[in-house]
Order: sequence, then structure tokens, then C-alpha cells
Amino acid sequence: MDQLGLNLGYILVQILNFGIIMVVVYAWVLKPIFRVIQNRQDALAQSMNDSRIASEARARAEEEAKKIISEAHMKADKIVQEANERAERNALDIRQTAAAEAQAERDSMLKEMERERDDVFFKLRHQVSVLAIAAAHRLIQESLIQDEARQHALLKEFFSGIRDKKLVVLDGRSEKGSFVHVISALPLEPDEVEIIENNLKEQIQGEIKVQYEVDPSILGGVIIKIGDHVINGSVAGQLEDLYRGLK
Repeated sequence: MDQLGLNLGYILVQILNFGIIMVVVYAWVLKPIFRVIQNRQDALAQSMNDSRIASEARARAEEEAKKIISEAHMKADKIVQEANERAERNALDIRQTAAAEAQAERDSMLKEMERERDDVFFKLRHQVSVLAIAAAHRLIQESLIQDEARQHALLKEFFSGIRDKKLVVLDGRSEKGSFVHVISALPLEPDEVEIIENNLKEQIQGEIKVQYEVDPSILGGVIIKIGDHVINGSVAGQLEDLYRGLK
């Protein structure tokens, strides 16, 4: 080493000094720098991770917001549809109620008109009866006015077709049907209605429903409609048959 001009002790001292310097530099310079760099890297990684988490959270929030908005639109559409349906039902109920009230009012007016008409017919019945008896008296020279029982019997037979508590037009017929339509020239009295219904029940088997109608054009007697079958016992019908027979 001496021949090469190198001092081994000096070299060792220099190596030792360099090692000490490297240890000092690493401990006081490089290590803090590495620590700062590592912290920076950790912070950057954490920041990137936080950014990723925030991005995912934002994406989830946007997706959830879209879902909430879609559900809100669906609920709003459903509410509007239900409101429209309720409005239509209410409008239909109002129309039906109005129609029912109008029909009830018409029915009430018709019943009132029928009642007033029947009252007029009942009043006319007495007057027509007097005229009929007077005409009969003039024709047959018999004073029916003096025989009240005979008068009532003739009147009942003329207007109701009832003789001796029997409906003459049936004459023992056997009919079938559940609905009976009775047409008279003037309103029938309660006892006449009872006799007619009793006679009908005797001639028709099963339960029956009787509907009454007043038609002055038949003049007297009654017309019985049982289903499609018509039994014409009216005075107008008898006059028509007489007219045909004279041709």
C-alpha cells in the first residue's frame, strides 16, 4: 500500500467518515424525505381512493335519484289516473242521480195526472150512469131510477163486465199466463177489482200479476189481455161485431 502511495489507516478513517456521513445523511435527510414521499404517496392513494368512493357514491346517488324520480312520476300518474276515475265515477253518479230524480219526478207527475184523470172519470161515471139510465128509461119505458139495486147492477155490468159477481167475458174459460192486463172504460171500484181478481185466480192457475188501465174509447165492459191472448168484452168491441154482422 505504501508503494502505491496509499495510507491504509487514512483510507479506513475516510471510509469510516463516509459511513458516518451516509448514516447521518440517511437518518437526518434521506429518511425524512422518504417519509415525506411515502406520506405524499399514501395521501395521494387515499385521495384517489376517496375520489373513487365519492364517484361511486355519486353514481349510486344519481341512480337512486333517477329511481326516486321514476317512482314519483309513476305515483303521480297513478294519482292523476285515480283522480280522473273518481271524477268520472262522480260525474256518472251525478248523471245517474239526476236521471233517477228526473224519472222519479216524471213518474210522480204521471201518477198525479193518472190520479187526477181517475178522479175526473169517477165523477164522470156518475153523470154517465145517470144519462145511461135516462136513455134506457126512454127506450124501454122502465123506471130504473126507482129501483136503486137494479140501477147499480146494470151500471156494474156495463162498466166492469161483472154480472152476479162473475166476470162475464171469462164465461168459465181456462187460461194460462202470469201477467194479466185489464182495460176498462172508467176506473173500477174496489169491490169490482176484487171480483175481477177472484175470477181470474179461479180461471188461471198459478200466481198472477194484474195491471189495470183506463181507456174511455172502449165505452164500457172490459178487455182482458193474458199474455198474447186478448179477450174483448168491451162495448166498443160488441158494437164492432154488431156492425160487421149487419154488413
